[in-house]
Formats: sequence, C-alpha cells, structure tokens
Amino acid sequence: MANYIKEIRNLVGHRPIILVACGGALLNEHKQILLQERADTGNWSIPGGFMEYGESLKQTCAREFAEDSGIKVEVGRHLGYFDQDFSTYPNGDVTQVIGHLFEVHQIGGQPLDHVTDETLSTQWFDLDSLPTIQFSQNEKMLNLIKQIYLPNKTN
Repeated sequence: MANYIKEIRNLVGHRPIILVACGGALLNEHKQILLQERADTGNWSIPGGFMEYGESLKQTCAREFAEDSGIKVEVGRHLGYFDQDFSTYPNGDVTQVIGHLFEVHQIGGQPLDHVTDETLSTQWFDLDSLPTIQFSQNEKMLNLIKQIYLPNKTN
C-alpha cells in the first residue's frame, strides 16, 4: 500500500501518530559513513525512511536506502532501535518515530549524482567529522555507530 502515511494523515489531520522508520549504516573501507543531504532542509541524515503498510523492517530499510542514496543494499544485522523521539513538522504534523538502525552492505548501484525529490546529494563522512545532522534520532544512531566502529575513540 503506497503512501500509507499520506492516507493516515488524510484521516487524522495533524494529530500525533506513531511511525516506524528504518535507516542503514553503510561504511566504506575507510570507516566513512554515507549520508544523504536532504532536499527538504539541506541538512544531513542517514539514508532511510518510513515503513509502508505490509513491509518488513528489512524491506523498508533496503527500499528507503536505495531511494535516498541510489545504492542497492543487502540489509545485515540490526544495530538498535530508538523509540523516544518526537517531531513536529513545519506543516503541523506531529509524530513519535520508532527508528530501527541496520548495518547494510552495498550490492549494486552507486551514490546519487543528481538531485531527487528527497536528496540533494550524498557524501562520505569520517565518523569523527560529521556535518549538521537533521534529526536528534539520527544523532543518536550516529553515536551508536561510532561506539561500534570507533570503540577506542571518545564520542
């Protein structure tokens, strides 16, 4: 069922809703992470997004990662979940996002080299030198990634 969230919003308006989201941590051989420059704000985030009705968490992660980055991935281990993040969007929509973070591995495609509806660009970043991150949930996810992949460095 495509546009599940839009259908729900048409029914409930701006009332608070709970959404499930999945993001993927793709690191290269230099332990740099691929991030997406968001078209809506110009800030950066982990490629990922909201689950559509009927999808599994891993299906959501793979679909959203490809949409946001241009890279087809195999979804690996579940790194963590984040359930205490609340957002009010500029249009007045209110959400509690239950975010799931997965380790992903590239199996095809390449980082986007053009602007899309959701992405201005993609770029590799050192984990200890990240740009301004869009959501507090993404900051928490990136802190977890740093703990896993840079265990001897202070965050």
